Amino acid sequence: MASPAIKGFVGPSLDMQDAVLASPLLGGSLPAEAERHLEKASLSYHLTDIAETHLQAAQALAPDHAAVLIALYRFYFYKGRLYEALQVARACIAKALRENVLEPDWREVGAEDAPFGEWDALEPRFFLFSLKGYAYLNMRLGYFAEGRLAAEKLLELDKRDRIGARVLLDVLDRMDLDDE
Repeated sequence: MASPAIKGFVGPSLDMQDAVLASPLLGGSLPAEAERHLEKASLSYHLTDIAETHLQAAQALAPDHAAVLIALYRFYFYKGRLYEALQVARACIAKALRENVLEPDWREVGAEDAPFGEWDALEPRFFLFSLKGYAYLNMRLGYFAEGRLAAEKLLELDKRDRIGARVLLDVLDRMDLDDE
């Protein structure tokens, strides 16, 4: 279970996040000093420069840890710094590709490459959530073609659409209709 400080910083306590943060397959135990920096970042969220300094310190101590990546992603996202959030989403995808032993390019991943339909499979689910964040951010930043590709890949991998790719594609489809 993630510490209260990490949960407070990364948003509402979601079962997926708790499981991801606790999973030894996604980075294992967070070093105590990195966790302290995440806690300090959480407490100083309203002081952007101070919070970001603590996040960067946590990243220096545990650059590939899911807790740090999720905290960075959410910090940049909620601060409206979408380009930085997109970079973190890319790092999350790269981590998920490595952890799942998948092709290095998410576009080459197939539904049979990992148990994407199994909700208890944390590593594939981390990949799906990372890809959704990537798709969404591309759309928000106006990169609609890339956002569509990522959302379509997400729907291909998550056939039951538990992650919610259809919503993203519906938004893009409505935009296309408005253009006509």
